[in-house]
Amino acid sequence: MWNIPNLLTLFRLFLIPVFIVCFYSGVENARFWAAFVFWLAAITDALDGYLARKLQQSTPFGAFLDPVADKVMVAVALVLIAVDSLSLWVTVPAIIMISREIVISALREWMAELGKRANVAVSNLGKYKTIAQMLALIGLIWRPEHWFVSWFTPAGMLLLYIATVLTLWSMYSYLRAAWRDLVH
Repeated sequence: MWNIPNLLTLFRLFLIPVFIVCFYSGVENARFWAAFVFWLAAITDALDGYLARKLQQSTPFGAFLDPVADKVMVAVALVLIAVDSLSLWVTVPAIIMISREIVISALREWMAELGKRANVAVSNLGKYKTIAQMLALIGLIWRPEHWFVSWFTPAGMLLLYIATVLTLWSMYSYLRAAWRDLVH
């Protein structure tokens, strides 16, 4: 249980309150530090899965905890940017993304009970959604004002909408793959 991939996942969970404190601290460059902590969490997300496969250290604990850490970190970030923006243009995509995670998690659990978890395994489309989502959130958390990097915020908004489209598309794909089992 105490291998490098699992420790990275636990570290990601530890980063959630650090991220929230940075986001709301009000200190100089707080948003940059919050975005940095979120970026660090995103990197550990990619790294722990890679290392688990590479080092052959996949465990049931890691298989359970990794998606939990991912979903909680992303949901917290989506809620924070939605509350911060006070805009439907951010809130609606955030609601769609959080709702999709709940629907797909429930679908995967139900399909696992049927012994058909492989039918709704993570796809490349889901991975692209995650990449767009993480990059969008980094830009929308940071919201830099310096002219040199001020493009991060509009890029974050564009990526938020790309991630929303990929979110809906991947949800449709997963539901379609499970449709026969859902209606019988």
